[in-house]
Amino acid sequence: MEFDSHDEAYSSYKEYARSVGFGTAKLSSRRSRASKEFIDAKFSCIRYGSKQQSDDAINPRPSPKIGCKASMHVKRRQDGKWYIHSFVKEHNHELLPAQAHFFRSHKNSATATYPLDNGSDSRVRRKKNGGSGSGSSKLFGAYQNLDCLDGYMRSQHDKGRRLVLESGDAQVLLETFTRMQEENPKFYYAVDLNEQHQLRNLFWVDAKGMEDFNNFGDVVCLDTTYFTNKYRIPLVLFVGSNHHVQPTLLGCGLIADETVYTFVWLLQTWSVAMGDRGPRVMLTDQSNEIKTAVAAVFPRTQHCFCLYYILEKVPRQLEYFSLWNDAFTVKFHKCVFKSWTEEQFEKRWWKLVDKFHVREVEWFQSLYEDRRLWVPTFFRDVTFASLSAYSRAESLNSKFDKYVQGDTSVNEFVEQYKAILEDMYEEEAKADFDAWHEVPELKSPSPFEKQVHLIYTHEIFTKFQLEVLGAAACHLKKESEDERTTTTVYAVKDFEDDQNYVVEWNVKGSEICCSCRSFEFKGYLCRHGIVVLQMSGVFSIPSKYVLQRWTNAARSRKPVSGKLDEVQERVRRFNDLCRRAIILGEEGSLSQESYNIALSAIREGLKQCGSVNHSGEEENVSVERESEPQLDIVISSNKAPRLSETGKEKGTKGKVGFLVI
Repeated sequence: MEFDSHDEAYSSYKEYARSVGFGTAKLSSRRSRASKEFIDAKFSCIRYGSKQQSDDAINPRPSPKIGCKASMHVKRRQDGKWYIHSFVKEHNHELLPAQAHFFRSHKNSATATYPLDNGSDSRVRRKKNGGSGSGSSKLFGAYQNLDCLDGYMRSQHDKGRRLVLESGDAQVLLETFTRMQEENPKFYYAVDLNEQHQLRNLFWVDAKGMEDFNNFGDVVCLDTTYFTNKYRIPLVLFVGSNHHVQPTLLGCGLIADETVYTFVWLLQTWSVAMGDRGPRVMLTDQSNEIKTAVAAVFPRTQHCFCLYYILEKVPRQLEYFSLWNDAFTVKFHKCVFKSWTEEQFEKRWWKLVDKFHVREVEWFQSLYEDRRLWVPTFFRDVTFASLSAYSRAESLNSKFDKYVQGDTSVNEFVEQYKAILEDMYEEEAKADFDAWHEVPELKSPSPFEKQVHLIYTHEIFTKFQLEVLGAAACHLKKESEDERTTTTVYAVKDFEDDQNYVVEWNVKGSEICCSCRSFEFKGYLCRHGIVVLQMSGVFSIPSKYVLQRWTNAARSRKPVSGKLDEVQERVRRFNDLCRRAIILGEEGSLSQESYNIALSAIREGLKQCGSVNHSGEEENVSVERESEPQLDIVISSNKAPRLSETGKEKGTKGKVGFLVI
């Protein structure tokens, strides 16, 4: 094989690498001393060689190099043609053809062919990345069928307690959702009609949202920002957080009002879509209507108000009474975030409201009455999976803000909806790719860091790494020891934030609890707990403090348990199977015959694995609903109900979607 130039040789190697599934690099090149032209070059896999260790590196970066030998050595002849001098084909790692576009060397490829995400053997040409919004092309085409909504949904919030649609739009909307459900049976939607049989509330969720709830439905935020802030679009979002600490969309709704009826209908409809289950923790805005609805639909769910929304309202409330000042901010934050016991909070709260004369302010009275729903010290044994963060940036609406402004109509939102989902899907795929492709750099000899660096996702490991390093700034002192309960209490001084914490360590139960509540809020062990384990001679993190939702095996149905080395081995098996499944998908989609072979192998493999494991039903991250209010829901069916031009359903009698309280 010959090439006309050095660049053509490298381009050919890049094209080969992209089709096979690895990144490339120019390992070395040599020029002629006389002509200064290239005469020799070696191109390699991006994982070629080993990373050089540097003791003085302040912030070492992850490296893909693992000693792979795959390479191509080319030389130039006297006639100017280039030829292959040597070629090493074998790699010492799995190849990723489906994720090849993530490699830096392939990001500018003009076109590439990838299998569609719908299980068929058809293939799609992917154009060079460029542009934004709905015009940008993405790897995953799971949301293509959303285009059929274009031009169908036009609504705004009005006093009629219904979604105002143009003539004929209601019928087209229902038929469109029915068609989407026929194209993808896992797509789910439900409508609520008022007493005049006009569309009042609407809910929908795609198949990925249901799947994400199975894995990350432990903590869910009901985001009503776009409705309560008087946006033109009456949109509400069900938001979760995946194992990469990325927001995930678990459902959408368009609602006509903020009544108890509406929120009960919305929550119960969402629960039906999720298999009659609810989250362990639900975060919402401060609202009596929402509080009543959550208690009615999810009595076993821990309901909490989102701190961000409360903190956002404090200045407005105080400015109304001309009471706002910086001193109040300092005292309020200390009362809320630095009160380690309920008694300490009570003392600081009453001192605060009396000093700033807000005891009689109704809103502050309501805050105190609802203190168990938003003050951190009252949240015992509740894990928030980072959704309790005090910044709205941790929520999905930070992504929607790019597409939804105050005057955005529902029709305009639907046009962007596909792009939003594709962006989210692409970001998760990129994070998965990085987890497979790069090994995080260790920054200390800590055994805790070594144990989880292949278990946690990169995002969580980076956060946990800061805790490991921060343990050096902590000094502890034993306060008491109970031999009967084998519990020891330590006082820990954190010199980094100049705060004192109390840590309880139970040897018999391998249970550790810190007053900072970091594990409850973030889902991984804090530096204060780490230093206590070290001083207690424990150099392995108890498995109960390594949450499966933060691991690379988060989507596996079998919960993380047992020793950490067993967990680590399971993660390796999981990653290996994922890589091989990608290769099988690539090969199996090339023809109908290979597709049948691959499908048969998958079915047989699942059958045999299920027989071997025979684990039965595992406890889900969500909770079953004990009871539910009486509520009739108009749920999607194979045939959409016929609506007249005025919104009235033809051939029906009585009330539809009426709540009985």
